[in-house]
Amino acid sequence: MALPKLDVPIYEMTVPSTDEKIKYRPFLVKEEKILLIAMESGENKDIIQGVKQIVSECIFNKLKIGNLPMFDIEYMFLRIRAKSVGEVSKLKVLCPDDKKTYANVEVDLTEVEVQVDDSHTNKIELSDEMGVIMKYPSIDSFSTAGIADITADNMIDVVATCIAQIYDKKGEEVFDSKDSTKKELVDFVEQLNTTQFQDIQKFFDTMPKLTHTVTVKNPKTKKESKVTLSGLNDFFA
Repeated sequence: MALPKLDVPIYEMTVPSTDEKIKYRPFLVKEEKILLIAMESGENKDIIQGVKQIVSECIFNKLKIGNLPMFDIEYMFLRIRAKSVGEVSKLKVLCPDDKKTYANVEVDLTEVEVQVDDSHTNKIELSDEMGVIMKYPSIDSFSTAGIADITADNMIDVVATCIAQIYDKKGEEVFDSKDSTKKELVDFVEQLNTTQFQDIQKFFDTMPKLTHTVTVKNPKTKKESKVTLSGLNDFFA
């Protein structure tokens, strides 16, 4: 005889990058196991894939999860996690005044939002004749390129992966990145001068981020400080 199934509550949230409303459920024990195994490995890429899998299985809308930027995935996972194991997360945060003592803080995960820099833009003019339209690095583009995080070593590859279009204002031509090879895009990035490359880097520096500011009190010095948490790792420290 088939055993009874428990009713699972359904919630709604808004995807930060698209403003699309989607429905989701809390993760179950079988999905929590995926995350625990990934966290035990200690590998950032395994944790990213575990989070991606959980988000994919817990939402009801037909979204191409692999094409979404990391800040969308992080936000969606945090909302799912809040409804799964509790809205308050207890963290240990390093006190900035002495940089060696940790303080206990509680964060309401429902108050954590994706913050957007007012100066952020995806259209970057490289010269009077040419510019680029950028796209956010997707969770799959990181995996495909073997990249777990943006660093100085992989910045050129990341930039090449995130070019959506190159436009030539003089000839009014638009070159779509999907019509070019990865090598051609890397070659294009490598021919930029330092100022042009820095202008593109600003796109990544000002990219929307999952952030939340908390007040911590050093238990030894009794000094209070503001600390900004950013990215999933900070919220599960």
